[in-house]
Amino acid sequence: MSQKTLAIRLDDDLHARITILARLGGQSVTDAIRDALRAHVDVLAADPTIAAKAAALREQIARDADEQQAAIQALFGTPQPPKTGRPSGSK
Repeated sequence: MSQKTLAIRLDDDLHARITILARLGGQSVTDAIRDALRAHVDVLAADPTIAAKAAALREQIARDADEQQAAIQALFGTPQPPKTGRPSGSK
């Protein structure tokens, strides 16, 4: 599994709290932070407001990609790839 490294700054109080909780839970601070992030990501992913924003973002990404493909076509005359598998606005 590929991993990314992320450096974060914590205020002293939060750092002390996560350190104590990690110690009490028998895990490293890194693992405690990783678990907290996973839990927070799961909460956000289940939020219908976030899901609606994701759908809007998906549509914007598709529009941006179409514009960039058209720009490449105009510049270099290369054919655009077929528009298959592109997410639609409704499911």
